[in-house]
Amino acid sequence: MQNIKITGCGSYIPTRVISNKDFAEHLFLEADGKPLQYNNEMVTGKFKKITGIEERRYVDKNLQSSDIAFLAAEKAIADAEIDKETIDYIILAHNFGDVKEGTIQSDILPSLAARVKNRLKIKNPKCVAYDILFGCPGWIEGVIQAQAFIKAGMAKKCLVIGAETLSRVVDPHDRDSMIYSDGAGATIIEATNEEGGILAHESASFTYDEAYYLHFGKSYNEKHDKDVRYIKMYGRKIYEFALSNVPDAMKTCLDKANIPIDKLKKILIHQANEKMDEAIIHRFFKLYDRTPPEGIMPMSIHYLGNSSVATIPTLYDLLIKGNIENQKLEKGDVLLFASVGAGMNINAFAYQV
Repeated sequence: MQNIKITGCGSYIPTRVISNKDFAEHLFLEADGKPLQYNNEMVTGKFKKITGIEERRYVDKNLQSSDIAFLAAEKAIADAEIDKETIDYIILAHNFGDVKEGTIQSDILPSLAARVKNRLKIKNPKCVAYDILFGCPGWIEGVIQAQAFIKAGMAKKCLVIGAETLSRVVDPHDRDSMIYSDGAGATIIEATNEEGGILAHESASFTYDEAYYLHFGKSYNEKHDKDVRYIKMYGRKIYEFALSNVPDAMKTCLDKANIPIDKLKKILIHQANEKMDEAIIHRFFKLYDRTPPEGIMPMSIHYLGNSSVATIPTLYDLLIKGNIENQKLEKGDVLLFASVGAGMNINAFAYQV
């Protein structure tokens, strides 16, 4: 039986660098519209301590999510050295569609995947292009779906992309807006005769009480139009949910793969919040009565921020190409990919390079 591997990857990292200092003159407000009781220097200092974010990237005004998805896809196709006409599926994970600079309307007609296929100039009508909305875990879920298509004999090659321009949907008066950023990552998932590949996966949706932990809500500034909505979150609830559920899902996935914890080389976790990610990793290793080894969790959040579905494929692209300081991958290394996000959704897959 052929193995299913990532045979190519690429990412688009926006060129606009927004540092924490750039928020010095922002008017941050509480949820009830009242001014914060401390200055912005204290706000950004506390923010950096919790999230680890010093900088984030925003796209230029002329770019949208489908544009940067296309740019990342081009790189992944070139990296895999495949004929684009042999791609069977294009699966594009996002959450907000194309949002033009200065507008309040999301555009997903046609789908972003269809737009990327058009930009790639793929003529083959049997190359099926569709979008997936699964919160921040969208790219991982796209990989899981691509694997299923290949296992079922419905595909040989899939292009899975995660792209987002969160800078277009944040409330500038909400301090949480500093978390979010823009970016795109793409991968070719392919049946190969090489060893390794996807070993196991786990996926779940918690919606009974948790569905609206991330949601659209009005600006904290009461002078803004109440019908204009922005991304909002209940940060404490998400933190507690993630710590209670993500480590168990990761363990289930690794156990399905029959991989001992000591053989795990790297964990590529959604770059959501450094403090939360570190707590998840510690709790995961505690399930095996272990402590995390140094360097197990490569991070890009410090300078790229949280670009939702783009964080993990971008992190993998940087890591596999040796662009993260003091981090590298070698043939045969076992990785664990994991994410949590709006829905609330959780997923993971074990992978051997």
